[in-house]
Amino acid sequence: MPHVIHNAEDTCLINQPTQQAQGEARPRPGDAVAASPTPAPRNDVEKCIASANNSDHVDTSPSSEAGMGHPDGGLKAWLVVFGSFCAMGAIYGLINTSAVFESYFRTHQLSDYNHSEIGWIFSLYLFLVFFVGVQVGPLFDRFGPRWLVAAGTSCITASLMLLSVSETYYQIMLTYSVLGGLGGALLNAPAYSAITHWFDKKRGFATGIATTAGGIGGIVFPLILQPLLAENGVGFPWACRILGFIMLGLSIPANLFIRSRDAIQNAESGKPKSIWPDFTIFRELQYTITCAGFFFMEWGLFVPITYIISYTLAFGIGSQDASMMLSLLNAGSVLGRFLPGLLADRVGRFNVIIVTIGFCIVTVLGIWLPCQGNFGVLVAFCILFGFASGSNLGLIPVCFSQFCHPQQFGRYFATANMVASFGTLSSVPIGGALLSLGQNKLGWTALILFSGLSYAIALCCYLAARVLSAGWNPRTKF
Repeated sequence: MPHVIHNAEDTCLINQPTQQAQGEARPRPGDAVAASPTPAPRNDVEKCIASANNSDHVDTSPSSEAGMGHPDGGLKAWLVVFGSFCAMGAIYGLINTSAVFESYFRTHQLSDYNHSEIGWIFSLYLFLVFFVGVQVGPLFDRFGPRWLVAAGTSCITASLMLLSVSETYYQIMLTYSVLGGLGGALLNAPAYSAITHWFDKKRGFATGIATTAGGIGGIVFPLILQPLLAENGVGFPWACRILGFIMLGLSIPANLFIRSRDAIQNAESGKPKSIWPDFTIFRELQYTITCAGFFFMEWGLFVPITYIISYTLAFGIGSQDASMMLSLLNAGSVLGRFLPGLLADRVGRFNVIIVTIGFCIVTVLGIWLPCQGNFGVLVAFCILFGFASGSNLGLIPVCFSQFCHPQQFGRYFATANMVASFGTLSSVPIGGALLSLGQNKLGWTALILFSGLSYAIALCCYLAARVLSAGWNPRTKF
């Protein structure tokens, strides 16, 4: 019987027939298909491909197994997106506010520390958010999100309350970085993975909407913190507490609405047998190359986000305008997370992220590098880079969903995050070390080149993964 694909995302790698990948013609209806011995599949992806090619059932998509068709809409599905939106607002809104904290720490509690040493605070937070997820993902796949989300929101709220009484380097590291990072890790995998249980055709669109929370938080939180941290404000302790209460408010819908689907959660086909990380998935070359691209993209992304305020201050721009730059960057990222996700569902997820990464390179090396503190050029850079880089968080998870079943997504995405965590751990300290090469021009030039070249390597990785998966034809949807 001819192979027929009825999956909503027909570009997913696990749904591609192996004959097509080898360039053989697909049999027409009525043609006899000669049986031929096939080697035993080595892993979950190859098992899925073999199942798709050899099954006599008409609908061979993983989404249809055990009644697992995705709703792609409806009240419950969109409430899951809203819950994920609130969770990501807590995680990435705080990350996108790191420039405010970095600038404040450098002139107050940690005035005796250099850029690189302060940078470790934010890098460790990001590292733990991504690295610890390698265990959180399998736990979500096995048990669902309830207890993970509850623990994660509690840790993030507690971290800000404890940060309010922190005065030394190690106290800030333990409260903001360690406790906050662990809370973010417990939230991150469920927030992304739950969406894959409810959406297939519109997965990029739904994930893009949820990830706009990080950009919105990056706009709102700095605008809240700046007057609170000013000389006539309430001071650092109460500024942290107010932010903590905001996180507590976000935790309520996150706990209420983030949920998995029973049809997928309880399905035995494709479901991991163990709750422990599975590194055999790195045998898939396309997946591994995509993970490498994720790593270098993190190197490029968090340098501008963390240092944009310090850059504007270093070139004599006032503190109020400096804070505005961060808000402009995050405002651009809101559209960047939403629109590319909508487009990716139509023309291919890898196709779109390749274009947006290329746009990141253009903005960093073509606008920021020759800027030299020019106010108008800097405004243009923040808006355009925010738009281009906003797609990074929105499209990364849906790109990785190309390689696995929905009930395996937590494991695949969390393992990729573990790889990227080493990029987040080292990117900001490396940037701080580059700044020490010289005052203003030399140090900032080195920092900007580091960001731009990191994006260039990421682009090469995503292009390689796309070509290996779908060939050279740019019109192929993947």
